[in-house]
Amino acid sequence: MTLRGRHWVALALAAFAATAALVVWRQTAALAAARRLARLETALHALESTREARIAAIRHAESRAVLVPLVESRLHLRVPQDSDIVILQDPRAR
Repeated sequence: MTLRGRHWVALALAAFAATAALVVWRQTAALAAARRLARLETALHALESTREARIAAIRHAESRAVLVPLVESRLHLRVPQDSDIVILQDPRAR
């Protein structure tokens, strides 16, 4: 059985339809991946801003302006005066 002209046209049309379906499927998958990537980037930006806010809160909590009054009230310690500080010399350094 030999293929006649209309069979070749039908075969070419079927090949074209299969190729077009494959392209549509690939584009749909790419669009879904792009949407998922956009959602992940949005979540990443939100997490980064939360992280930066927490780092700023930690730095503020570690500052002398916060720690000195806290230590003075809770531990009854004070910041030493200049006369309270003694600098020890290494006797072997001479």
